[in-house]
Amino acid sequence: MAAKTRTPPDPLTVEVVELFGTVVARYHEEYELAAAEHALTGAQARVLTLLAQEPAPMRQVARRLKCEPSNITGIVDRLETRGLVERRADPADRRVKVAAATDEGRDTAARLRGGLDFAGEPLAELTPLERTLLRDLLRRMLGGGEGEPTGGAEAGPAGSTGSAGVGDGGGA
Repeated sequence: MAAKTRTPPDPLTVEVVELFGTVVARYHEEYELAAAEHALTGAQARVLTLLAQEPAPMRQVARRLKCEPSNITGIVDRLETRGLVERRADPADRRVKVAAATDEGRDTAARLRGGLDFAGEPLAELTPLERTLLRDLLRRMLGGGEGEPTGGAEAGPAGSTGSAGVGDGGGA
């Protein structure tokens, strides 16, 4: 059986992919800096931001961030020690524990998001129609239809890079 040959991408596709890479790298860099301003690692900030949206079992957080549940356990332990996250029984199934952001955790997550300027200025140069089109195209690329949230975008860069950068490093 002959191996299937791939057609090389056209120059426009190559350029778009390279631009995506640049955007992702810049976003990760700024996200790490913003996290450090709150004495968080990037991984802790991503978990906290996700949990500030809604409480979730740690396995679900691990799936969303594409990492091992044991990594999330250590991250939640450190966030819990700082009073940013708490574990509690899931109201739908008391046998299941969920991690949830505390009031302080939600406030920290909001300040963290507010400190991310990277895309603010370039996006402000686009009209509302252009921003809507960009959002809808990105959602479509990620498998969600127009107007359908794909999840994870608000949580920072975690969904875009697989497991890269999700290890906690044991920081505060």
